[in-house]
Amino acid sequence: MKKTYDSSWNLIRSKKGNLPRSEEALDKKYQEWKKRDWRKWLEKNLVFPFIVERKEDEDDACFTDIAKNAPFRLGHKMKVLKLSLEDDLYGIIVRVRESHRVGSVPLCDVEVTPKNDPNFWFVREYVVWFANR
Repeated sequence: MKKTYDSSWNLIRSKKGNLPRSEEALDKKYQEWKKRDWRKWLEKNLVFPFIVERKEDEDDACFTDIAKNAPFRLGHKMKVLKLSLEDDLYGIIVRVRESHRVGSVPLCDVEVTPKNDPNFWFVREYVVWFANR
C-alpha cells in the first residue's frame, strides 16, 4: 500500500495570503531542504518521463505572440526526459520534448501535470525551495 504524501507544509490561498496548512510542518520541511542534495534526491525519486507545464518564464516575450508559437515557453506542456545540468542562476535544468523538438528549461519554472502524477510533490518541493532559498 502506497503511503499518502504529507503536503501540510505546502502553501494554500487564504484571506490572510498564501500560508502553509501547518507552520510546524513547513519549518520541519525547511530543515530537511537545507541539508538536501537536490540533484541526487530528484534522481532517486523522480520517474521519467513525465509531463510538465511551464508556469514561469523570465523573458518578456511571454507578453507577446512569440511565446504562444515558440517551443518550451510559458503555458506550454512538455515531456521531461531527464535531469540535464545544474546552473548557479537557474538551478536544475531538465531536458524536455515538446512535439518533435528537444530543449532545456529550468525545473523551477514548471509544474507537473496532472497533479495526481507521482512526481508532482517531488517537483513541487524543489520549486518552493528554489523560490525561497
